[in-house]
Amino acid sequence: MISNRKPGEKLPPPAEPLKRAISGCLRAISGDPEVEVAFASERPALMGRKARLPEPPRRLDPKDVAILRGYADSMALRIACHDQATHARLAPHGAEAKAVFDAVEQARVEAIGARRMAGTGDNISAMLEDRYLRSPHADVTDRADAPLEDAVSLLIRERLTGRKPPEAARKLVDLWRPWIEEKAGGNLSKLDRLLEDQGAYAHAIRDLLSSLDMGEELSADRESSEDESEGEGDQPPPQDGEAADAPNDADDGADESETESSAEYEDDAEQMEAADAPPTDTPEEDELGEAEEATDPWRPKDDPRKDREKLEYSAFTTKFDEEALAEELCDAEELARLRSYLDKQLNQLQGVVGRLANRLQRRLLAQQSRAWDFDLEEGMLDPSRLSRVIIDPMSALSFMRERDTDFRDTVVTLLLDNSGSMRGRPITVAATCADILARTLERCGVKVEILGFTTRAWKGGQSREQWLAAGKPMAPGRLNDLRHIVYKAADAPWRRTRKNLGLMMREGLLKENIDGEALSWAHDRLLARPEQRRILMVISDGAPVDDSTLSVNPGNYLEKHLRRVINDIETRSPVELIAIGIGHDVTRYYRRAVTIVDAEELGGAMTEKLAELFDETTAPAPRRLH
Repeated sequence: MISNRKPGEKLPPPAEPLKRAISGCLRAISGDPEVEVAFASERPALMGRKARLPEPPRRLDPKDVAILRGYADSMALRIACHDQATHARLAPHGAEAKAVFDAVEQARVEAIGARRMAGTGDNISAMLEDRYLRSPHADVTDRADAPLEDAVSLLIRERLTGRKPPEAARKLVDLWRPWIEEKAGGNLSKLDRLLEDQGAYAHAIRDLLSSLDMGEELSADRESSEDESEGEGDQPPPQDGEAADAPNDADDGADESETESSAEYEDDAEQMEAADAPPTDTPEEDELGEAEEATDPWRPKDDPRKDREKLEYSAFTTKFDEEALAEELCDAEELARLRSYLDKQLNQLQGVVGRLANRLQRRLLAQQSRAWDFDLEEGMLDPSRLSRVIIDPMSALSFMRERDTDFRDTVVTLLLDNSGSMRGRPITVAATCADILARTLERCGVKVEILGFTTRAWKGGQSREQWLAAGKPMAPGRLNDLRHIVYKAADAPWRRTRKNLGLMMREGLLKENIDGEALSWAHDRLLARPEQRRILMVISDGAPVDDSTLSVNPGNYLEKHLRRVINDIETRSPVELIAIGIGHDVTRYYRRAVTIVDAEELGGAMTEKLAELFDETTAPAPRRLH
């Protein structure tokens, strides 16, 4: 075979023809020739008209090709068969219901492709098999650790396409199958004929959610707005007090939210839809009264639960709350294994974050100008004054002492969200960034504390059981068991605690997040520190969510408490508060905050925000708590 390659011309990469073919197929299936397709070692993601696919391995086999094509087909079908405005308008309000709603919508668009093209169905099956093999749910044995949204979406996919769930997800589905089919078997049977109609399919899914005991999480105002816009007058008008006039900002946020939807290469299926919901602007404290009427599910006038918003934040019981050291939650052998797994996952990221940390270290050390006091009666011997003793042996020795600097008298607390939505890449990136920054700041004489917050159980745990046994009293307040974790205490050296961060990789640790109480806990620990300057950095990927608490309290109960805690710290405390949101706009909560779209940006954001604080010539004047 004669080659047309010119002398000195490089051969194209072996995978280049495959990339061109997959890119062409993606554009053809999506029906949009302008879709931008890129290949990278980062997680797959669909952001508007930009698709990012995993980089093909150097040694390809048919299975690798099918997985890659599965991701491309899934994204192409979402572009072709999914209307973001309709999806946002009909999405439920509650976090768990929305996770199920998002997952089954993705199952719908993938089922359309699988029914029309058998090869596409095979590719998506290979992709799902690989995804669940990589997820922590392949060997799940407890329903509490098995995501309901995955089970529902896979059962719907089975009904719509006739394809069994992936072998790696079989245990997960089997744990939920009897309960789902008993509760919502009739609803599942109706979906087949609604496959091509996204609006009708979405309404059917809302009925399915009601059958699965998620009716309270459905947003009544969104449904009524959709009914009016579609001209379907068969629904009864809202009663007095119903939020029929609530503004619908879903369409305004549709474009922005669609740019954040992603398919997680190593994580669970819900990551594909984690950012589809439009951002909802939460009002300030002085506007909460009007906003609660617009966002809470409708209730009858005489329903006493409408008065719960007037109550102060409280917990039904704190008896089952837990504050634990990381080493107490895991034996030493497993902790070492988890830490090793964390290091292997992020070798490449460690280099990137390490360079950023070294840059931060140089900036910090440049500020540490050393100053000394001389001619003291005690301290370090001053060698520059020894000549006086030689000349006059009767002269007293001279000592010197280094002055304490404000820079060294600093402690930084990193408070990490350990909720279930952080599973996969976000939590591994957060753990590694915290680890490297702790090491860097320790070299500069700055003490670092690393904390995490989650709950001990899904859906309330022992607190909810005690509430049920007490006869379900009204307005119980927070209804879950807190778990606050100390990964590294401020006075503990990094070398003794580095293994602890591996705990975040443990299956079943990440559950729900109650940010307000976690923030107050971390803040109180800082106030007890002797350092003059205290910095608290919060890293989170969403608003506070606890299904058990929100099911029996107003929808913004946890969020109102979080706002109150933040306001107290920012206005009345000497602690300097910073927040970093991963795919979630935290600037509407915190005064000093930054939002990043991808977890890969976390290292840069953390180092930059810390550098900005340390670049200030003087720390803010301490404020006293009243």
